[in-house]
Amino acid sequence: MAIKYTIQGLLIYAAMAWYLLAFVVMLSRQRKMGHTLFLVGFVVGCTAIVYRWLHVGHIPLQNLFEVFLCLGVLAYPISIFCNRVLRVGGVAADMLIGVIVLFPAGFVFSAEPQQLPPALQTWLFGPHVFVYMLSYVLMTKAAVQASLQLAGRQTTENLLLPEEATYRMVCAGFPLLTLGLVLGSIWGQNAWGDWWGWDPKELWSLASWLVYVGYFHFRYMFGKRFPRINSLWAVVGLIAIIITLLWVNLSRLFSGLHNYAM
Repeated sequence: MAIKYTIQGLLIYAAMAWYLLAFVVMLSRQRKMGHTLFLVGFVVGCTAIVYRWLHVGHIPLQNLFEVFLCLGVLAYPISIFCNRVLRVGGVAADMLIGVIVLFPAGFVFSAEPQQLPPALQTWLFGPHVFVYMLSYVLMTKAAVQASLQLAGRQTTENLLLPEEATYRMVCAGFPLLTLGLVLGSIWGQNAWGDWWGWDPKELWSLASWLVYVGYFHFRYMFGKRFPRINSLWAVVGLIAIIITLLWVNLSRLFSGLHNYAM
């Protein structure tokens, strides 16, 4: 574990502290104050991203440090979108998700600036990675709701029940996951002259996508008759995403075109 005694590090730790404080306040049922603190944490996180962008001179989505910083900031707007548009609860859990995904940026991965390799110097770089980040946060929230369903918990916020909430968030995240695959394929053609390179990252991204295809197929066939199996599909989907995001990049078993994203 490496503490970052820099402006960048302090901004990340401040965002984590605001998120954690918001979580504690929400547990004490001070919802309005909790939402306000969550917003403050988001603003501090945005400041950290802008600082990083100015520091490295390119959109900060190149490596795992920058990716987890982005994921942590996205926790707030996606939480608000899911709560107000999709009628999904779990705002307090979203605050905790924000802390968890900022932790690797603050304490695990190096913040040393890196130059963009030639393959990343394209307009597709930002959109391709960003839509994946959006989908990953949505699918994380979906897995949290699925876990609540598996644990027998029900919402008390006059919002959707966990199984239905899971379905709505997977419906929101799946098109983004699909768009990420399509943009990656176009990018591969432009950068390496091939639409599909059978790279480990590509294969696990496809595996994640196929898990959610299986989820939709199973739910279409059986509806809500097997809610626990529906929920298990969503949890397995998140596990596949974690493998795609972390294990493929960090394990020595895998070596491919995406290894610069460490």
